Amino acid sequence: MSRIHVTTTVNGDAVEFLADPRDSLLDCLRDQLNLTGSKEGCGTGDCGACSVTVDGTLVCSCLVLGVEAEGKRIETVEGMAKGNDLHPLQRKFIEHAALQCGFCTPGILVAAKALLAENPDPSESEIRFWLAGNLCRCTGYDKIIHAVQDAAAEMRGA
Repeated sequence: MSRIHVTTTVNGDAVEFLADPRDSLLDCLRDQLNLTGSKEGCGTGDCGACSVTVDGTLVCSCLVLGVEAEGKRIETVEGMAKGNDLHPLQRKFIEHAALQCGFCTPGILVAAKALLAENPDPSESEIRFWLAGNLCRCTGYDKIIHAVQDAAAEMRGA
């Protein structure tokens, strides 16, 4: 099967890669672009560990074909920090100890960033609803929720 040339933008950078038509976006990110922050937890879109945004929409990258990235704007967890400056969500996850093994954390961070882009002042129930597609086996979700609330307040300047 011939590979398809894909031109896209990932984390603000123009990139090109060759994708097998059956490759998921997750596979392309990890194997072609060496962006290994997104993880494959289930391969069926149930766990959220592979969450990225495509043109601002939160998606499970295991359910999107790599060739569908053509001309799109992809954002991964690697694009959250700017240089040595962590994104407020990343800092608050550390401050609140809102992670343990870290496997699910990249997907949760990307999902939380997408939430705050859409709703900069979410209630606890809105955060819980938005992050319901991200499963974590290690932590209780309370620390995650508090970290998102704290980051939202900081980002609003509250």
